[in-house]
Amino acid sequence: MQPLRILTWHVHGSYLYYLTQVPHQFYLPIKPGKPEGYGGRLQNFSWTDNVHDIPAEEVRNQEFDCILFQSRRNYLQDQHEILSEAQRRLPRVYLEHDPPREHPTDTRHVVDDPNALVVHVTHFNNLMWDNGNSPTCVVEHGVMVPEGDRHTGELAKGLVVANGLRTRGRRLGLDIFEQVRDRIPLDLVGMDAQSLDGLGEIPHAQLPAFQSRYRFFFHPVRYTSLGLAVCEAMMVGLPIVGLATTELATVVENDVSGYVDTNLEQLVNRMKELLHDPTKARRLGEGAREVAIARFNINRFIQDWCEVFERAVDQSSTVHGATSTRQSISQSITV
Repeated sequence: MQPLRILTWHVHGSYLYYLTQVPHQFYLPIKPGKPEGYGGRLQNFSWTDNVHDIPAEEVRNQEFDCILFQSRRNYLQDQHEILSEAQRRLPRVYLEHDPPREHPTDTRHVVDDPNALVVHVTHFNNLMWDNGNSPTCVVEHGVMVPEGDRHTGELAKGLVVANGLRTRGRRLGLDIFEQVRDRIPLDLVGMDAQSLDGLGEIPHAQLPAFQSRYRFFFHPVRYTSLGLAVCEAMMVGLPIVGLATTELATVVENDVSGYVDTNLEQLVNRMKELLHDPTKARRLGEGAREVAIARFNINRFIQDWCEVFERAVDQSSTVHGATSTRQSISQSITV
């Protein structure tokens, strides 16, 4: 299909960076001071030429083909502030990054509209949300790392990558991180990591080379989506150690690509083994990379998102009585 003009907001920078590898034109509204959702092309990423900043007050005067929501605020508030009435009737896609927060099984999704497509980033998320009347599909993560950045593991430490771990608390496993760090050497990177005696934030482009030196990647998270940092670490070739919760339990296979368990003592013992056996760490890291190449490769991700946008446009054309000649959407991503 011809490149679409897609309006979306800057909600999750790393995900937006990978999403904009899709061959469409993406427009990001900006406001002075860069409040939530209006940061545009932040300097932490190497944006491609198909990503454009647009002043929020100019949005209603532009032509778009699709609106991509990425947060509850986008859907409930932002669209009514910056979109015209005609733009609010355009094909709509809601990208849901997270599992339900209010209740893990009984939370109704903010979108309950048979004419809007809700895209979940994991099958676990799609399973847990009450999606109401909205059609859904799943597009699993896709990541890419520089070809030369591969696991070396010379640092006998584990690495934790988490933004705002101190303020996000038990959900991201703050208490677990602190318990394990008392027994296992761990470095923490991410936004506000210094408040927990961590190393601070590492620019996205530098993270693969930075983490390649660590013996393993530790994911203490109890309840969020599958972190992109996990996928990136696997693509580099780090073994993953984490809690057997949410989607991670389907990604990591014990003694093949790392270790997952709900027994923290078992995980600590596995970390000790990896610290004392770099050969095992390399073997598990190779297993993790094989999984990442098969499951999280960027080309599959791009193709899935092309199909999502095509489906949204076709669905809107049908609703408005137009005849679509576009090819049908692959059923492989439809739930």
